[in-house]
Amino acid sequence: MKQITVFIAIISILFFASCRKDFETVQNTGRLGFSKDTVYLDTVFTNIGSSTYNLKVYNHSSEDIYIPSIRLGRGNNSNYRINVDGIPGKSFENIEILAKDSMYVFIETTIDYNAVSNPIYTDSLIFDSGSILQDVKLVTLVQDAHFLYPSKSADGMIETIPVGTDANGDPIKVQGFYLDQNSTWTNEKPYVVYGYAAIPEEGTLTVEEGTKVHFHANSGLIASKKASLKMEGTLENPILVEGDRLEPALSEVAGQWGAIWLRAGSKNHSINHTTIKNGTIGILMDSIGSNTQPTLTLRNTQIYNNSNYGILAREANIYGENVVINNSGNASLAATIGGTYNFKQSTFANFWRNGLRQFPAVLINNYFTIVENGVETRIPRDLYEANFSNCIISGSSNIELIVDRVDGALFEYNFKNNLIQFNDVGGNYAEIPEYNFDDITHYQNNIFNENPVFKDPYSNQMVIGQDSPAVNTADEQTALTVPLDILGVDRTVNPDMGAYQHQVFDDTQE
Repeated sequence: MKQITVFIAIISILFFASCRKDFETVQNTGRLGFSKDTVYLDTVFTNIGSSTYNLKVYNHSSEDIYIPSIRLGRGNNSNYRINVDGIPGKSFENIEILAKDSMYVFIETTIDYNAVSNPIYTDSLIFDSGSILQDVKLVTLVQDAHFLYPSKSADGMIETIPVGTDANGDPIKVQGFYLDQNSTWTNEKPYVVYGYAAIPEEGTLTVEEGTKVHFHANSGLIASKKASLKMEGTLENPILVEGDRLEPALSEVAGQWGAIWLRAGSKNHSINHTTIKNGTIGILMDSIGSNTQPTLTLRNTQIYNNSNYGILAREANIYGENVVINNSGNASLAATIGGTYNFKQSTFANFWRNGLRQFPAVLINNYFTIVENGVETRIPRDLYEANFSNCIISGSSNIELIVDRVDGALFEYNFKNNLIQFNDVGGNYAEIPEYNFDDITHYQNNIFNENPVFKDPYSNQMVIGQDSPAVNTADEQTALTVPLDILGVDRTVNPDMGAYQHQVFDDTQE
């Protein structure tokens, strides 16, 4: 009997709780609290939807309340969209908030640059009216851009371009389009690219100083056979290549777009004063082209936050000076399948912290691998040169340099006056000749396992401090061939290793 009485009591409580009516709430008195007084939706490109932002609305009172109206100041003509209690719309009525509770309002926008008189687009989120009216400002900067994308046929098929063949000889295609034979991208307004923009055979794409290039997800740039890419940034007006989401929360997020792919047979590429960030592979480069002349020349170039590789070179010929690469999901520089690689006054680091990585900051090998019937075979290719002088090779792992050789092909390499992280704790490399750092044929005047004293490598601030062992230890003759560091600082006297001459850090910066 006692159990039945308790059961009836519980049922009664649940029944009366479920019968609660709206009239038990009281009207808001204008004392709502907000998580912010202005919601900045950051910069968006014209006609590209923003991320979704949230505003938290608080009922600090001890009574359950209802808000008679929540609406956008511009009404149905507003370019903002809101969602209250899971319902999208422009205006809402009689929204309840329990005592000492809160709710979320979600806000997003899509704006046509040509349809607004001011690129700073504003509105208000208005709660109630009259004397108890409260509002929260909404602000967005809308930016015009050149939009480049594949065409679509009448039956809905999106334009594709061939990029190779599969194991059965069938063509592999990606969504993309060909640029004009000789194209120039200027700094008049940014470029937003959907799909892969391909430089046609024998064509040239010139990217002028100060240009900003934004790739959408699964998009990038391809240089076809005999095509050339010229990125002509300057110290005062560098080129920026990144994804097309401009929110600060995504400014350092890897994997937002594909790659700059310099395909086999492409030629005469040059990249100067350019930052490439947040892709899958910053630069993917195939085929050597020439043993004597670089297919790609990199100067004053920074490559950050790529989910796979900063540079993945396959039997390529690259010359680089004042190159900085950091934060790569695999290797920052992978010089593979042989080729020719010459780097001076460069910084190769890897402080990736978005998961485990398999490879070091710098990986060098002279083979590719095929698998047939479950058997793996390494096919050697000539490594004509892999020369590093006055460089820093460092990162968050014990070993940040792998020199992986197979017999049957050339394997020429040299490291002179570099700061190298190679702490073979387990002695796994002790008997491998390529890691005999006393071999003066391949290693001269290098410093091992010392902290480079980067300013903040996890946020890609790779300048070194005054206490770095790389200070005043570079080879002077090499430094004279690259007389200015990546910031234009003279290094002809007392040169430092790496892409930067050192700076004096405050105590709070180290």
